[in-house]
Amino acid sequence: MLIFAGLPVFFLEVSLGQYSSSGPATVWKISPMFRGIGYGMVLVSALVGIYYNVIIMYAIYYMFASMRKTLPWTACNEDWNTDYCYGLYTDCIDLGDSIMIDNNTCANVSSMSTSQMEYYNVTYDGSTGLADISEYTDPLASKRILASEEYYRNQVLRESNGIGDVNNIVWHLFGCLIGAWVIVFLCLVRGIKSSGKVVYFTATFPYVVLFILLIRGLTLEGHQKGIEFFITPDWDKLWEAKVWKDAAIQIFYSLSAAWGGLLTLSSYNKFHNNCYFDALFVSIANCCTSIFAGFVIFSILGYMANELGREVDEVVDQGFSLAFIAYPEALARMPAAPLWAILFFAMLVTLGLDSQFTILETLVTSITDTFPKLRKRKTLVLFISCLVMFCLSVICVTDAGIYWVNLLDFYSASFALLTFAMVECLVICWIYGVKRFRNDIRTMIGDSWVDFPLFNYWIAAWSVLTPLLLLVVQVYSWVDWSAPTYNGPFPTWANGLGWVIITASLILTPIFMVVEYTRASGTFFERLTLISKPIPEFGPSDPENREEAKSVHMSLGTWLGPVEYKASYSMNGVDNVSFEPAGVI
Repeated sequence: MLIFAGLPVFFLEVSLGQYSSSGPATVWKISPMFRGIGYGMVLVSALVGIYYNVIIMYAIYYMFASMRKTLPWTACNEDWNTDYCYGLYTDCIDLGDSIMIDNNTCANVSSMSTSQMEYYNVTYDGSTGLADISEYTDPLASKRILASEEYYRNQVLRESNGIGDVNNIVWHLFGCLIGAWVIVFLCLVRGIKSSGKVVYFTATFPYVVLFILLIRGLTLEGHQKGIEFFITPDWDKLWEAKVWKDAAIQIFYSLSAAWGGLLTLSSYNKFHNNCYFDALFVSIANCCTSIFAGFVIFSILGYMANELGREVDEVVDQGFSLAFIAYPEALARMPAAPLWAILFFAMLVTLGLDSQFTILETLVTSITDTFPKLRKRKTLVLFISCLVMFCLSVICVTDAGIYWVNLLDFYSASFALLTFAMVECLVICWIYGVKRFRNDIRTMIGDSWVDFPLFNYWIAAWSVLTPLLLLVVQVYSWVDWSAPTYNGPFPTWANGLGWVIITASLILTPIFMVVEYTRASGTFFERLTLISKPIPEFGPSDPENREEAKSVHMSLGTWLGPVEYKASYSMNGVDNVSFEPAGVI
């Protein structure tokens, strides 16, 4: 998915944003009828930003909770544990000659009758006073819950029984949520340059922590078991459509492709920045980092499986549970546990902030690009954006909050990202023209990169391979679709809301097609042609760079002319209602 989908889309968006000096809201001067894709990207970013800062908030809470001599989830606590907390079982066994019986109470073997000892497969020698419980198995093992899980659900989340069971705000999370949004605002308030400086720390600090944790993980007993589980493929999974869809979505998440973030950040690049090298380096480094992080995570999960006497797949859980249940449990079993916990959760916070910065920058840049008068008041736009998104995310810090986070996580971006990427490739290659786009890139990075034979792969990927692959993944994921679950299936109304979320981002494309069509003039085909072609304002923002691009295109026969049609069309409507081709070179 990296090679055939993620990397081609990453390169396409970085090149497009850098060449046009435009974010997702205005880059569609390249083909105004598809302007809805840009606004759809912005909406997806905003939806994800609402709950993404909630996940950062969880990490902030855990980071501060780790700043004590003993981690609070190390053992069961009567303030939040249930009778089936796993620590109660271990506490009973640690007493010596004691076992947990069917009624979930701790009983000494010496006080049992012969029939009871046979039932629990234990023995007691009255003459020596020694009990043998080596063959004993906990009759309630399937009901046992790790202390870290009960801490997460009962203490941190104060979890209710369902998504509609909203009773109270969880105030300690509410405070952390305020802190998370304040951090994001302060890091972005000085603009893109200040956030870039912050990223020097937030992007490098996780590597330091990962390296430290890897060394520690490789010294733990059982780490081989976890690493073997991580690197051993299960080939049967390749026949499941869900795996391919998840792989595509994960690549688009981790690369921020089709979100609008790449268009936003690359629009600030210098015109002759080598976006080709950037795309290759960042995409490959990103996935190598993921693999490196996998060794870190699974070395410690192998240790955890060894400690619990379970298989690795019995302690690994997907989603947020890996970060806030399985990993905290493993950290609690390590020497100097608070130190490792602080480092781990600080790493999660910095990783999350990087993504949240991009999300907010995309939203704010799109608003100021759409309404240029607001550019001088960008700080106010940022503040209002943070405030509105904070208010919308309050539902995620109620006792039903985790249900809302999972619902938003499932529906906000999955289908939309793949659809946007697919249409984006088709528009650039088949409407704007792949040769013309190639020469746009040539203008920025020179002939040597663009004329190298490898570049033909990107042409093939953009034109056919990537959109075809994404279409196949989309079709199979629809066929194999299943509703999300958390502690059981979501109610019908919640899934209905999820489909509204999906539809809201996708429907913007046809809506803006209709809007642009009605603004244009002429016959049906004349209007369609007019709104599908780039308008005069498309291209580099700097006049010198525009002249350079014109010179390159004219020499290669791909120049459209300063105004392709005498009916001067702009994003705001038609200035001249007459329609007459001006003669395309």
